[in-house]
Amino acid sequence: MRPHPDTIIAAFEATKVVPVFYHEDPAVCVEVMKACYEGGIRVFEFTNRGEHARHNFAELRDVKTASMPDLHLGIGTIKNAADAKAYTDMGADFIVCPVVDPETAAYCHEQNILWVPGCMTPTEISIAEKNGAQLVKLFPGSSLGPAFVKAIKPLFPSLRFMPTGGVEPEKDNLQQWFDAGVICVGMGSNLISKNAIEKQDWKGLSAKIKQTFAYIAALQ
Repeated sequence: MRPHPDTIIAAFEATKVVPVFYHEDPAVCVEVMKACYEGGIRVFEFTNRGEHARHNFAELRDVKTASMPDLHLGIGTIKNAADAKAYTDMGADFIVCPVVDPETAAYCHEQNILWVPGCMTPTEISIAEKNGAQLVKLFPGSSLGPAFVKAIKPLFPSLRFMPTGGVEPEKDNLQQWFDAGVICVGMGSNLISKNAIEKQDWKGLSAKIKQTFAYIAALQ
């Protein structure tokens, strides 16, 4: 049974770091997810960005089901309701979008699935809120910056925010984002580096994630 959206939002708040990842090789996908889990990650976003996305997601789902029962596995880069349905039928725990698509929102609410839309402007955030969003992805984070979060939070007191894109696993950068009021951060290649993948340095990846958690813990 899929966890309730409130349960998954609580997991986002608790984990504070959400890996965002895609790779053509299913074996690499599995090893990256395992390394993230070993490092303490409990929310993982796989992205719908390549021709092998559905096959590889199914591989991740099977591994998660078998050995990581407390991991929430979702799918990102979803731009329409048809793709949202395809992945939730496959077992996705949540849906992350790069845009605000009302049809996807309606489908997710109907199925009681957490919908996380991507926004870049106050108008988009307002539309997301009107369509029932509880958690909004601010994308690209590198263009918006922590100051943007500080400016918009008073306008949307009931919403939670997660910047993705450009967030760095470094203490100063994390400090700025969390001080601005985000509940978690999404990280792609800054966390899961191309070098780590090429070298298959899964222990190094786990260690990097643990260090990132240590930086965040020090902010509390």
